[in-house]
Amino acid sequence: MTASIFDDLFVLELANNHWGQLDRGLKIVSDFARVVRFNNVHAAIKLQFRDVDSFVHRDFRDREDIRYIKKTIDTHLQWDELRHLVESVRDAGMVTMVTPFDEVSVDKCVEFGVDILKVASSDIRDKTLLEKMASTGLPVIASSGGADLDHLDRLVAFFTSRDIPFALNHCVSLYPSEDVDLELNQIDFLKARYPNITIGLSTHEHRDWHDSMLIAYAKGARTYERHIDIDHDGVPVSSYCTRPEQADIWFRAFNKAREMCGGGSAARRVVPEGERRYLDALVRGVYARRDLAPGDILTRDDVYFSVPLLKGQISTREFNGGERMNAAIRAHGAIGVEVIDAPIHANRDLVALIRDRGLTDVGPASKAVGI
Repeated sequence: MTASIFDDLFVLELANNHWGQLDRGLKIVSDFARVVRFNNVHAAIKLQFRDVDSFVHRDFRDREDIRYIKKTIDTHLQWDELRHLVESVRDAGMVTMVTPFDEVSVDKCVEFGVDILKVASSDIRDKTLLEKMASTGLPVIASSGGADLDHLDRLVAFFTSRDIPFALNHCVSLYPSEDVDLELNQIDFLKARYPNITIGLSTHEHRDWHDSMLIAYAKGARTYERHIDIDHDGVPVSSYCTRPEQADIWFRAFNKAREMCGGGSAARRVVPEGERRYLDALVRGVYARRDLAPGDILTRDDVYFSVPLLKGQISTREFNGGERMNAAIRAHGAIGVEVIDAPIHANRDLVALIRDRGLTDVGPASKAVGI
């Protein structure tokens, strides 16, 4: 795998929304796979792995007053069930991705053939876990939520110095996030600071699935992450989670943003011929202010500039002064490339361009130069 796996990658964070039920998790995968296929986007469904026996201290496993521990215990799936979920994502034609929260989980990611690892915002300074993840050689995405700048610098250097394909998401770890919390200008900041890695957006907003995508894409974000869930079995959906119909809006906005922004190359675009012709029609042609004779050397006082620009006629783009006439032209006649010798004729490409310029012959001025 190379860093290109991150390009325009949607990360659909299933998290623990399976609620410890394999069938619910499989339905989430299936429902979102249909929306992904319909919109023809590059997507991963991301799971979370925890080796619960070691992740939660044995003396605290029965504590219901610690929300994080209770949710971890309540949503626990067995490793064979998690393998089944990974395989269902792969079978649906999507990228497999996992956030491992401990070293055993990293080993399970390797065992299950997971494509990408994710560093949770809470773990970007967990040296032991980061070393374990880097040892796999798998591509890694991290989120920047809550991180100081020096922490991000160290994180980026840690993975890039080891030649690990790496991407960094701008993230605000507020659940849910209001529009005012998004700070999408951070995408500009991260792209400027880390120009050699992919920058993305991990968002927990709950008011929009359209405008922020247009803005993020235009700013250069190329990975996009949201939590996902479905209305099923009466389980309430968190306000920061995206339902399939909302993901459809999100994907459509991406396709529209990509269409409107055009190609991603830093090179100058290829100007369509129709656009050139439209602008050429607005260019002024060079006309004789007085009767001109063979041998006359043109000055600015000998000519004037008017539309239309006729086929074969020189324009204000080419006229410099100093051109020598080789034929007579009556006053107000169009000065064509064929009636001047120098300096334009020294440039064969320019002569060919003027001759071939595809504008229509019109009116008496065209006849005056025999074109």
